[in-house]
Amino acid sequence: MKTFDLIVGIHSIAEAITNRPSAVRKIIATAEGLKEFRKKTRLDKEIKQFDVKIVSPHDVQKMAEQFYKELELSFQRVPSQIFMVVDPVETYDLAWLYDQIDKSPRYKILCLDQVTDVHNAAAIMRTAAFYGVDCVVTGAKGHFGTGPSFARIASGAIEHVNIVICSSLPKAITKLIEKNVSVIGFSEHAKEDGDGVDISGHVALVLGAEDVGMSNAVSRVVEHRVAIKPLGKIKSLNVSVAAAIAMERWLK
Repeated sequence: MKTFDLIVGIHSIAEAITNRPSAVRKIIATAEGLKEFRKKTRLDKEIKQFDVKIVSPHDVQKMAEQFYKELELSFQRVPSQIFMVVDPVETYDLAWLYDQIDKSPRYKILCLDQVTDVHNAAAIMRTAAFYGVDCVVTGAKGHFGTGPSFARIASGAIEHVNIVICSSLPKAITKLIEKNVSVIGFSEHAKEDGDGVDISGHVALVLGAEDVGMSNAVSRVVEHRVAIKPLGKIKSLNVSVAAAIAMERWLK
């Protein structure tokens, strides 16, 4: 189990400082990187509470590379010459999720079935934060992870959308249906258009991996199998784009 997260990207760092200041362990930047961060975020007051370590452009990359190594990740150059080391983001289990559903009049959920590509998962997370999604549910096996690349692409969304990790997504979906959650799974082969689905209460949208879609085990248990019908010649969508369309239509 990792003991820290590495956050890169100005917007992601700003969201962590604003929403989880107590989780921040250290901020390392060049003088120019810190200047640019202050200019773009206007968080002068907030950044002053931290002892920012100022280093050379060469050293900021070398120090970041060491943290990447500790996380057993392939190093990628740090953008904007600034990065942050924080406590790992908290993840939750299904008992927590069911409790949240019981407390809420309308709970909005995204279930990601074997969506392991970091770029797609992070883009989905960012859109989920835009649409006020309460949590993303994913299986423990094939979890997309929340490394530096995820943090940068998600642009701070991880500070606003909770992550629930479960051992069996089909079992979790079955339980959601028992708790009166309208579960909508998306497949290009589905015949239903989703117009008649009740979305006035709790809603869960289920999206599968880009190459194969929902797994058979998940597809069998979803309550509604819906297709986003094309209007042109291309018949399929990137999963992050499909997720955005689904959220716009069924989570508003």
